[in-house]
Amino acid sequence: MGESLAYLCLVLYGNSSEVIANTRKQMNENIHSSCALVHSPIKWKSIKWKSVIHRVNKLQRRIAKAVKQEKYGKAKALMHLLVKSKEAKMLSVYRVSQLNKGKKTSGVDGILWTTNAQKQKAVNSLKIRGYKPKPLRRILIPKKNGKKRPLSIPTIKDRAMQTLFALALEPWAETTADPNSYGFRRKRCCGDAVAQCFLSLCRKNSAQWILEADIKACFDEINHQWMVDNIPINRKIFQKWLNAGFVENKNWNPSRK
Repeated sequence: MGESLAYLCLVLYGNSSEVIANTRKQMNENIHSSCALVHSPIKWKSIKWKSVIHRVNKLQRRIAKAVKQEKYGKAKALMHLLVKSKEAKMLSVYRVSQLNKGKKTSGVDGILWTTNAQKQKAVNSLKIRGYKPKPLRRILIPKKNGKKRPLSIPTIKDRAMQTLFALALEPWAETTADPNSYGFRRKRCCGDAVAQCFLSLCRKNSAQWILEADIKACFDEINHQWMVDNIPINRKIFQKWLNAGFVENKNWNPSRK
């Protein structure tokens, strides 16, 4: 599972999946006016990305507002709509195939989306029903101290699916996360953390000690069942990502539980 999505999972809280049928009907009534499903054919070159991003952000704001008001059932219904929306799928494909640094790095299947035709086809392939992620491709990256760090690379389709669900999880995560956490947060940087440290330490009665800590192998050791029980995401898809395993030296290895 991608680290960005895994971090979003870490900062989330909530109950197990709730029934969304009661709110889905209300959401569907406004489906055409609130970044809903678009069934018209896609012409990749003619897509107006500002409009696509605006529609996705509009629904993300509604998710954040529902979470802030503790209307979790409504928030999950809106998340469901976002994951199924054509705009969110287009944005996910756009990010993994054109914006991300790993756009030229393939997974175990060796597939990349480089042409407009491939990207158009990829949007329609992002479906929950029948989706089965492939194992991660494990490679070793040399470190400065001479050791090697394992890096697991999902296929580009799995990256797009994770990006799609991350778009829905992000507003929930940003609404409930610690206001003074800065790692892996969108529109936050090291400079923001430095500024907050200054504000917290510049007074005479400020704390006199700074403690540095690190969570050993955080993404390797986190309890999978806890995430499945507590993260407001499609459980079946989530479990498939967690159990996909990885391929190293042409051998499949199971995921750590």
